[in-house]
Amino acid sequence: MASEAVIVDAVRTPSGKGKPGGGLSGTHPVDLLAHVLAELVNRTGVDPAVIDDVIGGCVSQGREQAANITRNAVLAAGFPEHVPGTTVDRQCGSSQQAMHFAAQGVLAGAYDVVVACGVESMSRVPMFSQYAGADPYGPQVARRYPPHLVEQGVAAELLARHYRLGRDELDSYSARSHQLAAVARDADRFCREMVSVGEQRTDETIRDTTTVAGLAELPPVFPDEQVAERFGAIDWLITAGNASPLTDGASAALITSSEATRRLGLRPRARFHSFAVVGDDPVLMLRAVVPATRLALKRGGLSVGDIDAFEVNEAFAPVPLVWQRETGATLQRVNRHGGAIALGHPLGASGTKLLATLLGVLDACNGRYGLQTMCEGGGMANAAVIERIADG
Repeated sequence: MASEAVIVDAVRTPSGKGKPGGGLSGTHPVDLLAHVLAELVNRTGVDPAVIDDVIGGCVSQGREQAANITRNAVLAAGFPEHVPGTTVDRQCGSSQQAMHFAAQGVLAGAYDVVVACGVESMSRVPMFSQYAGADPYGPQVARRYPPHLVEQGVAAELLARHYRLGRDELDSYSARSHQLAAVARDADRFCREMVSVGEQRTDETIRDTTTVAGLAELPPVFPDEQVAERFGAIDWLITAGNASPLTDGASAALITSSEATRRLGLRPRARFHSFAVVGDDPVLMLRAVVPATRLALKRGGLSVGDIDAFEVNEAFAPVPLVWQRETGATLQRVNRHGGAIALGHPLGASGTKLLATLLGVLDACNGRYGLQTMCEGGGMANAAVIERIADG
């Protein structure tokens, strides 16, 4: 059995606006994922022939993202045919779950060298298009949670109401995300993690001029009389400015056993310390990041104060704000280089995308431990703690 699972490197594409005409919208999602796979092996120098498996995340597994997109990307990247690939769906945490599966496979002795990755082209395969017109829940779920479950945007509204968050608080946090991302970009903090795609070399989703006053002018996007009838009065707060934008992107990470790094002459950047995945209320589905974080810290024998950098996926502004309130984490350690509100949330790619950013943040702050966590549809969340290897 391997003594530990280590991260050799992680890379991501720039974030492209997830609509026709966006910077990455002209690239087929298979080719987008293949691009980061090829760049990962190029940067690390690993021979793709030694890769035991490629585990990819993708949420909208239909149309151009159907038919096991990860396997197709493995072939498109030019990897040997004997290298397999599989695609998982844990909603927004799909590629974070892929990296958990990869690391756990290494720890179990099933893998020596494995790639975790993810992709989402929201411009070419719109969100929810994989089950358009169909009921994905079925009658028994509807009976357990009458009436039907809500979409994530409405869940964000309910979460904000439950924790009495105000519009100014949400918009202030969102402006912070853009400001931090712009500073990190201008300081070349993303250079090591970024993989250019054609002419797209920077994140298309960062808005340098974002202000709280400007965000305050945006209208809410989820008002629904039927929702208000079911849940009572709602002061609608979620706008396009305090939610993550529709985004195209791909990301990938090379994960190996410590023995394999020595045998192959690789230099690991970090090791996996602990993992957690939990389920929570599927209506207030976005707060599962709180118990997931607590469980990952408990399993790792750590406290919030031991963590130098947190990456909490900013699907909507209430998520990191509720997470911070419940965990007591210092805001200055949260999403130090900005988050998904500015850097985008390409669904299936976001988990390993956050990993790439977390590695860079730990390098920049000379930190030891980093924790990343993601809320997921259906009331789930993943969390992982990594430990930086200082000479990696």
